[in-house]
Amino acid sequence: MRRRRTIGWVSLIAALALALGMSFIPSPYVIEQPGPVFNTLGTSSHDGTETPLISISGAPTYPTAGTLDMLTVSVVGTPQSLPSWAEIVGAFFNQTKAIVPVDAIYPPDVSVDEQNQENQTMMVDSQQEAIAAALTNLGIAFTTQITVAQLATNSPATGILQVGDTIDSVNGTVITSVDGLRAAVTANGDAQPASIVITRSGAQQTVQVTPVKASDGSILLGIGAGATYTFPFDVTIQLDNVGGPSAGMMFALGIIDQLTPGQLNGGKNVAGTGTISADGTVGAIGGIRQKMFGAVAAGASYFLAPASNCDEVTGHVPSGLRVFAVKTLTDSLTALKDISTGTGLDSLPTCN
Repeated sequence: MRRRRTIGWVSLIAALALALGMSFIPSPYVIEQPGPVFNTLGTSSHDGTETPLISISGAPTYPTAGTLDMLTVSVVGTPQSLPSWAEIVGAFFNQTKAIVPVDAIYPPDVSVDEQNQENQTMMVDSQQEAIAAALTNLGIAFTTQITVAQLATNSPATGILQVGDTIDSVNGTVITSVDGLRAAVTANGDAQPASIVITRSGAQQTVQVTPVKASDGSILLGIGAGATYTFPFDVTIQLDNVGGPSAGMMFALGIIDQLTPGQLNGGKNVAGTGTISADGTVGAIGGIRQKMFGAVAAGASYFLAPASNCDEVTGHVPSGLRVFAVKTLTDSLTALKDISTGTGLDSLPTCN
């Protein structure tokens, strides 16, 4: 019996020592958890001053009420400062958190600073897409220019096109969107050069580029194209220290709410997430489970989720939150209309 007690105490002490040691050993994971919540109809801190998150000048605006919250995800840990195994175990038993391999958040060949810069760039781009989507929905005209944002490795356009060139037309077809450019290049095919009119340094010129066929059969010009918009009035979005494109849909809804009489949400608290493109398409985002928990903590009763994220939503909706699936900005506006009146909610698409 004495020997058994000794073995028991030795085992207990060894287990405690192992647990204590593991609490200081870094893991190969980071932790995602709900981050700050921002009401696109409210204010945010900018240079130490509370500033309207969305401000519009040069066009009539109308009072808003309630919230149209955009959500964020905070990441605990970096490649240089990883969470300990004790923190990972704690996160495993917390349904509001997710354990993610560090390489999934911070690719090994990209520095943290480069990652942050890329996220900031995506945020700026999403704001411009949100403004374009809102104005498109309201039938307000604006101009669009398609520019060369980057050249692919071994691109057929190398030495012909340059980053910053504006693509005016392809084979006589005026280009006003990235999709339009893709369609024009596809129609040209890879058997002959495409005649492309560009503007470079304020002067137009015509160049010839022969597209190539990718392994999947698509026809490529070998460039990354971006859209630059000129709007008829100023829309300024002030949001510091937040990156990524996932707030695009909520930005667009906040802009529409300000530009139209009444309240889109009927004065209720609504949250949502999703990327947005100028044509109103809502795209998938990351960290949606954490964002749903963030919405509940902020007091939202309704949540607009991209339909393409439904596989991550189903079975993980927090208590007290009603989630509707949307594919387009029009879907979101339809959901808000029913939320505002409290009728027709059962007929809205969900992720069940």
